[in-house]
Amino acid sequence: MFRGQHNQSIDPKGRIILPAKFREVLVSQYDCNLVITKHQDICLMAYPVEEWLKKENELKQLPTGRKEVRMLKRFYMASASECAMDRQGRIVIPPSLKEFARFEKNIVVTGAIDHFEIWDRDLFNAFTDPDQEMHESEDIQAINDLLGF
Repeated sequence: MFRGQHNQSIDPKGRIILPAKFREVLVSQYDCNLVITKHQDICLMAYPVEEWLKKENELKQLPTGRKEVRMLKRFYMASASECAMDRQGRIVIPPSLKEFARFEKNIVVTGAIDHFEIWDRDLFNAFTDPDQEMHESEDIQAINDLLGF
């Protein structure tokens, strides 16, 4: 599983050194190949290919007659890019995804169970600000209640 929050940096060529714990997961459970795509929260999602294929299958099962489904398929699939972790534990973020996620220098890599997210650090800090309405959201509290948190 991918867990935790790790402050990293991205170099001018778009390379990121993955956190050691994430590299261990990729090496021990997967083949070190990832699919990176956009997330609606202005960050990127990175899935091991095996996990991404499950998401593709879920998208495939949705009714294409709905405009919203077609929009989501385009959003995720048009930006999906395969990349491999190199021997130094780095991945290269394609320029279009780097631009979408507003990466400059400082980023955050966060675990999300079966994948991980890559954020611009300032955007991540603003998005996860404890003063946000998340703590007052009845919908979020209902989900926490289901999970027993």
